[in-house]
Amino acid sequence: MAASKIPPKELRRVVIAASVGNIIEWYDFYIFGSLASILAVKFFEKSDPVAAFLSTVAIFSVGFLIRPLGAFLFGWLGDRVGRKYTFIITLTGMGVATALIGFVPSYTSIGLTAAFILFGLRLIQGLCLGGEYGGAITYVAEHIEDEKRGYYTSWLQTSPTLGIVVSLATIIGIRSWLGYDAFQDWGWRLPFIISLVLVAIAIWIRLSLAETPIFQEIKAKGQTCTNPWREAFLSSNFRYVLIASVVVLGEGCVWYSGQFWALYFLQTVKKLDVLTSSMIVGIALLIATPTLIFWGWLSDKVGRKPIILGGMALASLTYYPLYSALGMYADPSNVNYPMAILIVVILVNYVGMTYGPIGAFLAEFFPGRIRYSSVSVPYHIGNGWGGGLVPIVTTSMYLSTNSVGYALLYPIIVPAVMFLIAVFVMPETRKHSIWEEGAIEASRTRRQASPSRRS
Repeated sequence: MAASKIPPKELRRVVIAASVGNIIEWYDFYIFGSLASILAVKFFEKSDPVAAFLSTVAIFSVGFLIRPLGAFLFGWLGDRVGRKYTFIITLTGMGVATALIGFVPSYTSIGLTAAFILFGLRLIQGLCLGGEYGGAITYVAEHIEDEKRGYYTSWLQTSPTLGIVVSLATIIGIRSWLGYDAFQDWGWRLPFIISLVLVAIAIWIRLSLAETPIFQEIKAKGQTCTNPWREAFLSSNFRYVLIASVVVLGEGCVWYSGQFWALYFLQTVKKLDVLTSSMIVGIALLIATPTLIFWGWLSDKVGRKPIILGGMALASLTYYPLYSALGMYADPSNVNYPMAILIVVILVNYVGMTYGPIGAFLAEFFPGRIRYSSVSVPYHIGNGWGGGLVPIVTTSMYLSTNSVGYALLYPIIVPAVMFLIAVFVMPETRKHSIWEEGAIEASRTRRQASPSRRS
């Protein structure tokens, strides 16, 4: 298959359409975490605020842990039916579940039933998000010529970060408009309900898209996979799923430790209010988001592996001094906004190094017949489990030890271990062509044969 010669204007439309939906879906997912301190009061018994907060964080983490199951389900659908309609289904499910959270009665009205409903809606969110990323990254990658895949897919990689920014901006705007008391009482529901409008816009945009050129050709030749699960996970391909999972475990831990736990740290450790903490993290994210595009672009020049592994190594080595400094500059009695923002910018730059090129790496690592499934599952194992456990593990460790050092053990050890493993097992995929039938398989065969040739 020849590389696609899609005009630049059409490429931009593809990236924007995929990114808009992704931004909104991540907005839906993270609005929950951004309002965790309020949800703890609304949906759990108030006599033990620490237990209530941990319960809320645990429900937040469940949304991550269930994501690999969503990847299995929607990955199968994406490889059988197509990329376009599968990620429209995931977007719809995500938006409806998020909006319904805004209508759930509080603990004072229906007791513990409120927490169970919240738990169920969070599961739906996690399932749908499990099918979103694989579809979006596969959709974009299968439109892009090989030499620019890191750059174009990195634009899509900004969508989770921008989703957090949109969620924080929405919270700040509504909180400022309604005032503290009204926001705490009922205004916190509005960011969830607004999701319906945002998702409707995203669905309308995505419906205008066509299926990817690669999937169209696979389908036209009658080469669609009859059993993506078996071919992806019960064959020699499973080895590559494991390798990808190792890489994404390190990346996912850096992603959530570098930007999302920064928000938790400011709120739970430094006791900053929602408005102040949201402003610090939101401004830092806006400043640092271009680093994802820069590192994705650079990966087209020097390779995916050195940049991704470099981000893991820097994160492991510098998290403790950076978070210690952030604690000093984010003292509630005298917040040094420029320095606090700068530190979060540095943390998000590590996210850019690990996350910016990861989409191109995953798309290039797997063949088109099973790309949706093969990309989705390791991504959500890594980000859903490796990264998704960051909020509950770090917060629990801090609350039980009152030590930032102990809280950071997980974010430091996981990227360090994954770095050491990936140095030996992670291939460089920059020169893999997803447009050449069998190119990836041929490259794998050459790598497997190379030790015997050297001997």
